[in-house]
Amino acid sequence: MIELILGGARSGKSRLAERLASDSGLAVTYIATSQALDGEMSERIAQHRARRPSGWALVEEPLELARVLAEQANADRCVLVDCLTLWLTNLLMLDDPDRLAAERQALLDCLAELPGRVLLVSNETGLGVVPLGELSRRYVDEAGWLHQALAERCGRVVFTVAGLPMILKGEPI
Repeated sequence: MIELILGGARSGKSRLAERLASDSGLAVTYIATSQALDGEMSERIAQHRARRPSGWALVEEPLELARVLAEQANADRCVLVDCLTLWLTNLLMLDDPDRLAAERQALLDCLAELPGRVLLVSNETGLGVVPLGELSRRYVDEAGWLHQALAERCGRVVFTVAGLPMILKGEPI
């Protein structure tokens, strides 16, 4: 089953995904899309690492998410991707619209073929005011379009607020 877990910053979405992965009873592979480009991001990465179980496999991949998902997904495995909006940012920063479009389409195309359980974590950014800068507006637009396309393909979609999951699609948690 493919699941999309959305929420704002510090909403509890990653903790929820980690709990679901732990509770799955499956071996877990964590796919991290972030890059430690500054000290603040390094701290965030360290916090995520510290709370993950040591037995989980880790794959760090900032760009080729579909390829890594295809390699890692297995019927007896739970794959947790954290997070899609950092992945999207990495692609946007390449300033190569063709690469962004190709990687996005590859992700959408591979989902139906993935065995096992896949948890996709992403920041919902479209709930606030429209940003002033062109890149910021493009980011919000791209994230919104990605989330809509993923929600169509996922068996469960969860929106997390204040650590509380609200089921938008699929079975209760």
